[in-house]
Amino acid sequence: MGGEAHEKGLALFAEVYGEDMARTTREHMQSNVAFGAKQIDWTIDFAFGEVWTRDGLDRKMRSCAVLGMLIACRAHDEIVYHTRMGMKNGLSRVELEEIFYSAIPYVGFPAAQAAKKAMLEAFAQIDAEAAKP
Repeated sequence: MGGEAHEKGLALFAEVYGEDMARTTREHMQSNVAFGAKQIDWTIDFAFGEVWTRDGLDRKMRSCAVLGMLIACRAHDEIVYHTRMGMKNGLSRVELEEIFYSAIPYVGFPAAQAAKKAMLEAFAQIDAEAAKP
């Protein structure tokens, strides 16, 4: 795609997920044979470049809202990514736990249990990365 939203989206993506993951994402988007390359283009342009860079909410607050929606959707992989992103955006583990608890009466225990598993997976990834020399 290209344009201002694309550049803003790529910059935010690299800031949150690191330059290595951003480079892999760029390569996938530029591939003519990679399955789903267009979807990544749309994610970078729209989700990261348009929605996540809006002024109406700060990134920490936006992470709260997005995580609540993802918990309701039982979107395991996205909950992992957005738990990590939420921490980059300033959420603490205690605040993430409160988001989890706040979702339970609205989404039910099975969806909350799925979210708990995904959030714990994200914490384990973060802890493993922090333990690397």
